[in-house]
Amino acid sequence: MSLPLLLSALMLLFSCASAPVQEMSDARQAIQAAREAGAQNGTQSSSLEKAEALLKEAELSLENGEYKKARLTAVQARDEALRAQKDLTQSSPSSAN
Repeated sequence: MSLPLLLSALMLLFSCASAPVQEMSDARQAIQAAREAGAQNGTQSSSLEKAEALLKEAELSLENGEYKKARLTAVQARDEALRAQKDLTQSSPSSAN
């Protein structure tokens, strides 16, 4: 492989690694929604706490330029927050109807 071709391929690869802005925003919104739904109380609080810890980890990765890790961790944070909301909905007395 020629050097110019290799350099072009590397530039293309690194240009695809952008900051996970949408994933971070999604995680923050899901955590806020879980808080507003009351997930910080009861058994759902462990999922919410885990989501918050994952978001902090994603923020650190983002600060360090580790965009892939930040993206994956932000998605995990969002999923944990959504799990907390789902658990809250399933355990609420009004959902028993």
